[in-house]
Amino acid sequence: MIIKELDPLLHSQLRLAIVSLLLSVEEADFSYLKEHTEATSGNLSIQIDKLSAAGYIEVRKEIVGKKPRTSCRLTERGREALAEYVAALKEYLGGVL
Repeated sequence: MIIKELDPLLHSQLRLAIVSLLLSVEEADFSYLKEHTEATSGNLSIQIDKLSAAGYIEVRKEIVGKKPRTSCRLTERGREALAEYVAALKEYLGGVL
């Protein structure tokens, strides 16, 4: 039996946390993600850019009042990638879960 390789993009703790949070909401803004992941602004921004470049999330930047607002949402590709990641983890664990 060949075990699938874990997606290195999702194997990062922070990127996995971002995708997991976005799975349960339609959309989340930067502040929400920062609060729930306890990441620094800089690190969170970098990881959001990586997920966006891979097509796993969509990022919308806008000005609300006089303040910038960044919102993220999980794409269908991101949902599929997460499902494959979880399936691969289950393979690694030999059906224990």
